[in-house]
Amino acid sequence: MSFLKSDTPADLVKHLLVIAAIGAALVFGFFFVYLPMTTNHGETIVVPKVTGMQQEALEDYLDERNLRYFVDDSSYNPKIRPGQVLTQDPAPGERVKEDRKIYVSVSMKNPPIIKMPKLVDGSEKNAQMILSSYDLIVGDIRKVPDVRQNQVLRQLVGGKDIAPGAPIAKGTRVDLEVADGLGNQEFPVPNVVNMPQDEAATLLVGQHLQVGEVFYQDAEEGQEEGTVVKQRPVAAPGATIRMGQLVDLWIAGKAPLKAVD
Repeated sequence: MSFLKSDTPADLVKHLLVIAAIGAALVFGFFFVYLPMTTNHGETIVVPKVTGMQQEALEDYLDERNLRYFVDDSSYNPKIRPGQVLTQDPAPGERVKEDRKIYVSVSMKNPPIIKMPKLVDGSEKNAQMILSSYDLIVGDIRKVPDVRQNQVLRQLVGGKDIAPGAPIAKGTRVDLEVADGLGNQEFPVPNVVNMPQDEAATLLVGQHLQVGEVFYQDAEEGQEEGTVVKQRPVAAPGATIRMGQLVDLWIAGKAPLKAVD
């Protein structure tokens, strides 16, 4: 027990040094021996590539590598086999500790059901954009006689009308009937010669026709400026025209000056 006696200052210093050495040994043993043994410190695993694999094969494949997986998302694509792994996190090649979860997304077996959007009364281009945004497929587009050019008249699935809001699976083909802008009703070409330009335009629009090109020419003797002196097609006996078609006009007089911005 004489070692523990502190009769002199030298003995005190010796005791302090012993205590410090024991403390250092304990700290070293805890951080560099005990913790590594209990936490596998420094032991990591390279994450394998699992994208493209089938989900049912993941558990055994990752278990052999001391890893696990968790499905945190899924999506549907008719071109991809159901259950196929689409994405993974962490990425292949990263180093992780044992028993780490690999988060994956997989391809769904059945497409999700959504509500059919409203396409009728909108334009053909807009309908195609909406179908694409809803993950629906643009099917056949059939042009039908109607003056409402490029307007969607019907939306169909399997030859039957489908109402907006009706349940529909993503990836379904949707057919459209679209107005051709002409219509199928034929009638005699109206005669607008000698009419004032504004009245002629009003008459044509009222008969579901469109004013085409407008030409101006010097007024001849007996012609009143601003009146129609010629039209194309001509209103000849037996001449017919369809709804939506254009009628070009020749006007007596000078073209009106355009406003300067």
